[in-house]
Amino acid sequence: MAWLYLIVAGLTEIIWAIGLKEAHGFTELLPSIVTIIFLIVSFFLFARAMKTIPIGTAYAIFTGIGAAGTVLVGIFWFNEEVSFGKIIFLCILLFGIIGLKLVDDEEEVE
Repeated sequence: MAWLYLIVAGLTEIIWAIGLKEAHGFTELLPSIVTIIFLIVSFFLFARAMKTIPIGTAYAIFTGIGAAGTVLVGIFWFNEEVSFGKIIFLCILLFGIIGLKLVDDEEEVE
């Protein structure tokens, strides 16, 4: 269940990151409210996940999901620039997230 909490926490991080952009420095009411709600949900789920997942692994995966997802939203929703380098480093980030999950699974088996 902790891994599910962590994944959902990372996904909600994407939502509040978008909300920060749309809130324009918390001057837009609805995006500001959405941002604050998803910040609370995100950190609540992240805290729940860290009850059983090591902090280093949990934080790296949490921020990795948020960062990768936010980059993808920026590309597809906000029409941000796509470059070869951006795609390469996004893939490296995703491989790192998957690698941390796999290493953590191996340590639980030992």
